[in-house]
Order: sequence, then C-alpha cells, then structure tokens
Amino acid sequence: MEYVYSAMLLHSAKKEITAEAVKKVLTAAGVDVDEAKVKALVASLKDVNIAEAIEKAAVAAPVAVPLAGPAPAGVAAKVEEKEEEGKTEEEAAEGLGALFG
Repeated sequence: MEYVYSAMLLHSAKKEITAEAVKKVLTAAGVDVDEAKVKALVASLKDVNIAEAIEKAAVAAPVAVPLAGPAPAGVAAKVEEKEEEGKTEEEAAEGLGALFG
C-alpha cells in the first residue's frame, strides 16, 4: 500500500511518477524498497490519469450520514430478531478460541 501512497504523494506534489522518485519517497519513509514492485507500479500508472481516477472514486464513494438520536424502531427489531434466531456474539466468539489453541 505504501507504494501506491508514494505515487499519490508525488502526484499531489505535482512531481512525475518515476521509479527513482518512488524509491526516494519510500526510502525517506523508511520502507525497504522492492525494485519489482516499484517497476510494476510505475508501469501500471503510465497511462492513468490519476486526477480523473481520484475524482471518479470520490464521486462513487458512499457518504455515511450519522443518525440523530436513537436508531429507528425497525433497525432495533431486526437486531433483536437476529439474536433470537441464532447465537449471540459472545456465544459465536467462544468457538474462535479453538482456532488459536
């Protein structure tokens, strides 16, 4: 993920995204640079309009709207139904101990 972040940082600084620039950003961040990943990143971004991709992603991202006050009655009823139908969270979590022990 830090490789993508380095490209976004270079883009926001209006710098060209080259293998050397990505390596410098990663090195400055204390990341052990993998040459293959750097080359793959630069090659995959060669024909990408990053500003357009960010704009499309921002438009497509859902926006969470906080509820003012308690949850609607329908939501509370669904939660209660689920607990009655099956195990509670605590009961379900008890079985997870077998995975690690």
